[in-house]
Amino acid sequence: MNGAGAEGSGPYDGSGPYDGEGEGRYDGEGEGRYDGEGGGPYDGGGAPAAPRRERSATMIADTPESWEVVESRPRFKGHVIEVVTDTVRMPRDEVADRDYVVHPGAVAVLALDEHDRVLMIRQYRHPTRRLMWELPAGLRDVEGEPLVDTAARELAEEAGYRAGVWHTLVDLRSSPGMSDERIRVFLARELTKIPDEENGFVHRHEEIDMPVEWVHLADAVEKALMGMIHNSPAVAGILAAYAASVEGYSLLRPADAPEA
Repeated sequence: MNGAGAEGSGPYDGSGPYDGEGEGRYDGEGEGRYDGEGGGPYDGGGAPAAPRRERSATMIADTPESWEVVESRPRFKGHVIEVVTDTVRMPRDEVADRDYVVHPGAVAVLALDEHDRVLMIRQYRHPTRRLMWELPAGLRDVEGEPLVDTAARELAEEAGYRAGVWHTLVDLRSSPGMSDERIRVFLARELTKIPDEENGFVHRHEEIDMPVEWVHLADAVEKALMGMIHNSPAVAGILAAYAASVEGYSLLRPADAPEA
């Protein structure tokens, strides 16, 4: 697969941001999406209107920063992760030890079908002692592989689907106080089932007999907010997809957008 596909290389899928009839994005007064009557977000299906929002004077964006590391000590090295202790120089010339996990990173896929249903899988996660509903996901374990290709591989292996249109949905730092893991969640659409004879992937360990279910996006949002779904990229991806759907996904970044 070539990554973003013929239509997935850009953030725009053909539905204009404003069509002159009051159904597109309108931000002249800071009220967000305009529905022709001065209300808030409108998706044609009864989505609630957003309140008037004030623009922040502060630029809200994470930025690179690296404080001096006086000493770095390895503690543990496993099959996937490492644990290190860094002695970091703090403000006022103090130093403090910070233990954290070094992680290769991961990708996840929110696969959305033509009925606005999200493809979800259930997998045993031993540290939590739970069967957890998740998105297809996997480690960045092939050096130099484009992230969207890693995501396409995971969607094929774990769920048996391929997608024709890809976009970047949301980027996460899963637990920045204790790990450098980063996760990119993709939105995948125009799905087709891979015939069994073409999919030779053999499931092992936790992936054996892993069920695949389709959940309507609005129902998935409700389950996340009710505490029924706990996996972090699943929750973030579901909520991000629901928010992006208000604009018809037209504001999403391309599949090959750089990670900040």
